[in-house]
Amino acid sequence: MQAKCRGMQDDLFPDGAEQKRARTICAGCPVKAMCLAEALDNRIEWGVWGGMTERERRRLLRKHTEITSWRRLLLQPQPQLAE
Repeated sequence: MQAKCRGMQDDLFPDGAEQKRARTICAGCPVKAMCLAEALDNRIEWGVWGGMTERERRRLLRKHTEITSWRRLLLQPQPQLAE
């Protein structure tokens, strides 16, 4: 409901180089991390999710095989820095 791409799904499944352009839709999206976690945890192979292309997600998954829950990693509260 809060996604910037709501209603424009076709724009997020382009071919090749158009993917990099499509990921700009994700900039500033309030659910970007949740979207990316969904794609990574479920190994979604097509389209732009959470601002990452198919190729970028595959590279990230290969590099970090030790991560079992991207949702837990990306959606956990970040520690606040002391001022």
